[in-house]
Amino acid sequence: MRIAGDESHGFFRKFIRMALTPLGGKAILRGLRLARGNPKQKEISQLAVSSGVGWVRWGALAERELSRRSGLLAGVRQSLSRMTAGSGSLVVLDIGSSAIKLLEVRGGQENFEVLRAGIAPVPEGALANNTIQDSVAISDVIRRLVDSLKVSSRQVITAVPGPAVIIKKAHLELRPGEDLESLLMIEAQNFIPESLENVNLDYQVLRHEDAHVEILLVAVRKDILDGFTGAIRQAGLEPSIVDVDYFALENMFLLNYQPVASDQNRTVALVNIGARYSSINILHDGSSTTTGDVQAGGGAITDDLVSSLGISYAEAERLQTGEDLGAAVAERAQPILERGAQELGEAIVQALNFLCRTGSDAPPAAVYLAGGGARTQGLLEGLAQQLDIPVEMVDPFARVQIGRHLDPDVLQEMAPALAVAVGLGVRRPGDA
Repeated sequence: MRIAGDESHGFFRKFIRMALTPLGGKAILRGLRLARGNPKQKEISQLAVSSGVGWVRWGALAERELSRRSGLLAGVRQSLSRMTAGSGSLVVLDIGSSAIKLLEVRGGQENFEVLRAGIAPVPEGALANNTIQDSVAISDVIRRLVDSLKVSSRQVITAVPGPAVIIKKAHLELRPGEDLESLLMIEAQNFIPESLENVNLDYQVLRHEDAHVEILLVAVRKDILDGFTGAIRQAGLEPSIVDVDYFALENMFLLNYQPVASDQNRTVALVNIGARYSSINILHDGSSTTTGDVQAGGGAITDDLVSSLGISYAEAERLQTGEDLGAAVAERAQPILERGAQELGEAIVQALNFLCRTGSDAPPAAVYLAGGGARTQGLLEGLAQQLDIPVEMVDPFARVQIGRHLDPDVLQEMAPALAVAVGLGVRRPGDA
């Protein structure tokens, strides 16, 4: 995989509160405002530097304004008054099971700019089951990315994986004199499968008509959140906002795909294909209506190529995305790629159908693919054939300014993997 950096070199591979912001005329959950972590070293191999871009293969793998703050839990507000939209820069970290994606960004919605970008592989097992298992390894990757890209900011926006978060819509009847937050605590006890003392909670009012209130409730286990924020702090950075990858993907789409994104008669599906799982966000009228995930991703195909062909993970990733490794290897890889793309596509189609049925959504008119796994040979075409609707690769930089030291061609090659990071980048500490 590749990194786009600055002109010198790049480097490859207890309580919280939700930040609630309105987009498309409706209030949508955007992320978590934080309450209030030494890395060991690893060898780097095969470093090559060119003007504006660096390539490294490491190891085996190379909103708008705030609508309102809820009062469900007493959060800890950090002093971030100097970090307002349009001034300074922020670090974005999308921490996945196979790679960490970093952006340094600045500006607001109208002048959003990416200054630096990089992707670095994560040691196997460092993040598993949506939980950071080895914070030292994760913080080491983060620190090396920051140092190699010469990132100046220390304030971080990040996300937790969607499958680690419990999201539920609730319809409540609010009688005169009743306290909404008390009702929410009762409702939360009905759907959270463990003690409320072990989770962070918040809510967003989606609709309030007379006595009827529609609420979006969100919960995440404290140990999961602490794992992500702790690894960031161990790297010498300070987490300012934690979002959810589902909604970061939505932010990216709304930033780059207006007016299509807010078409009142249009339903679209955003599918972010990672290494071990894929997240789905269905949007209608520019707002998220249903989210879900598929326990399948591009990593299984990579694993199959490695074990079947006896090639390295770096070679398997290149082969998976269409790079030519020679006719003999391509011939042996073709049936593996075809089978893998078909199985992954079928899993995504089944999940889309299920989410549309259970969420009462109209079938999507189009599907937009993101994530590193989205570049798997044959996947996009196979999905389009199975769904019989347009399927396209998302462009997270369609309406984003690119820093003068970045190589646009390399950045576009990495673009699908950076979609969530771009969506995180439009968040600001002042909006929560």
